[in-house]
Formats: sequence, structure tokens, C-alpha cells
Amino acid sequence: MAKWGEGDPRWIVEERADATNVNNWHWTERDATNWSSDKLKSLLLGLNVENEEGTCEVTEVSKVEGEASINNRKGKLIFFYEWNLKATWTGKSKAGVKYKGTIEVPNLSDENDMEDLDISVSLNKDEPDTPLTNLMKTKGAEKIREALGSYVGFLKTEFTQGMILPTANGVAKLQSSSQSKAKVDRTQISSSGGSSAPINAGVKIPTCKFSMRETFLTSPPELYRVFLNQEMVQAFTHGAATVDGERGGKFRLLEGNVFGEFTELIPDEKIVMKWRYNTWPCEHYATITLSFLDRSSETELKVECRGVPDSEEEQTREGWKRYYFGAIKQTFGFGARLF
Repeated sequence: MAKWGEGDPRWIVEERADATNVNNWHWTERDATNWSSDKLKSLLLGLNVENEEGTCEVTEVSKVEGEASINNRKGKLIFFYEWNLKATWTGKSKAGVKYKGTIEVPNLSDENDMEDLDISVSLNKDEPDTPLTNLMKTKGAEKIREALGSYVGFLKTEFTQGMILPTANGVAKLQSSSQSKAKVDRTQISSSGGSSAPINAGVKIPTCKFSMRETFLTSPPELYRVFLNQEMVQAFTHGAATVDGERGGKFRLLEGNVFGEFTELIPDEKIVMKWRYNTWPCEHYATITLSFLDRSSETELKVECRGVPDSEEEQTREGWKRYYFGAIKQTFGFGARLF
């Protein structure tokens, strides 16, 4: 069973340095290809836009071809990335009619500015014309451009830890480079010149805590199993999922939009997990505690959420109600009424 995060071979960083490379100063190279592939998929999957005609969502990333690497040359980080992407978008009109199309981005690279990206949006040939195509070509393309810009930002911050020495005052500085459009032209982070920007500076995020309760017409052991069994998770989310139902096990569901790790498991009584939505600030997780309370012929589920970004409270509440509570009841018949 595939796992996500630490220990996953896709996340292993290849790093090479010469024998005289004291403190990573002269030359270091990291292969960021596998990390980038996963990051691009997580940023694109689930992107959605809507207007009075209906909604559109990126439902599959079918092709991520290319490579990425970072070189440390005498204290300067030089970035190389070149990607050819293809994805599927699905639209649904207000009348409930569904449509499907494709998105192609052939030139995501360090040689192109983000505004120069070619983002091609089309409707599949066998689909009837729909105004939703224009929605994806405008608002949808803009969201995709923003997501790909986020990838570049994460590549230059999240993936660069340990590749550059701190300066005398402990702060690394950003140096803009515009030497040429050739392959040797890379955005650089240097220990001198340019405007100051900490490489790995943490950002404090305003968070909140809240709790929810829901009753299910089943036993605590059965409801407990729903959250830890991969086949059952795939059943109520109606899609592929990765679930390792052990302490320290990783999970990923809802087309990659939700993922995390189980940190504490008390059989049939409690599940504690690190949980995040893929659009949250990078590496920020909430702590979700599920308590299963036996109420004779029913089970009361208490969900306590801590560390949820303030701006995401309502979306998180509604997401749990819709994609967990309602979906579990509907799939397994654990409740006649929803909410």
C-alpha cells in the first residue's frame, strides 16, 4: 500500500556534493523531480470555479512530464524546472448536465514568466457546446496559473532547506536575475544583493478550534472501521483513496484534496489525526479528534478540530458534514436523515 510523506520513496531527495564542498558552499545539486510531480498534482486536483451557468473542477491530472532540480553554486541557488502538464476538467450546469474537457500546459519552465504560460482549455469532441468551456478558459485558467505560481514558490522555499548557508546576520537574501532566456538563466537566491527575504521563515497563521456532533445508526466498532478501512473510505468518497489504518499511517482521499496521518488510535473509541486540505498553507495541519460514544442503538460521533485556519473554518465544517457525515450515512445506511 502506498504511503505519503516521510518514508515514501517518491520523497527521497537525491543530493550530490564534491569532496571539497564544506558546508554545502561550493556545489550541491538536488533532484526535485519526484517532489515536484506530487506537488503539482496536489495543487491542481480539486481546483474549481463557478458562475451562474454552473461549476467546473479539475478532476484528474493525467500527465506530468518533465524534470526539476536545484543547484547551489557558491552560495547561490539556481533553479531548473521544465514541465508538460495535462489534466481533465469536469463541468456541471445548473440543470445538472455534466461535461468533460481537457487542460494542457506545455511550457511550465524557468525560462517563461508565469503570465507567458500557454494554458489550453478545450471541451471533449463528443460533448455538446456549453458556456462552461468559457468559464474554464477565463476563471479556470487564472486559477491554474495561480496554482502553478504557487508550485514555483514552494520549490524555492519548501524544498531548499539546508542548501545554502546563512549570511552574517542570519538572513538569506533574494537576488533577481535576468541574464538571458537561455538554459543558464535561472532565478537565483544569493547571500548578497537584492531585497531581503528569509528562505525558511515561518508564518504564523490565525487558527480556531471548534467541535461537531453527529449521530449514526450503527455501533462504535463499525463506525470506527469506516475511517480506517481503505475499501470503506473509497466507498463513501466514491473515488480512489490511500488509507493505512495504523498509528503513524498516512491517508489521502477526495482526489488528493484531503490528506494527513493517524497519530493516536484507541480501537472503537478514539481516532486522532493530523489533517489538512491541500489549499491550506504548506505543511500546516489541523488536529482532528474523533470520539465514538455508544448511545445504545446509535453511535454519537464527536469531532473536535484544533488548528484550523480562521479563514477555513466554515469550509472545513461544511466539508465534514458533506463529505464525511452525509456521505457515510448515504453509503452505508447509517442514518435516514442527513444533518
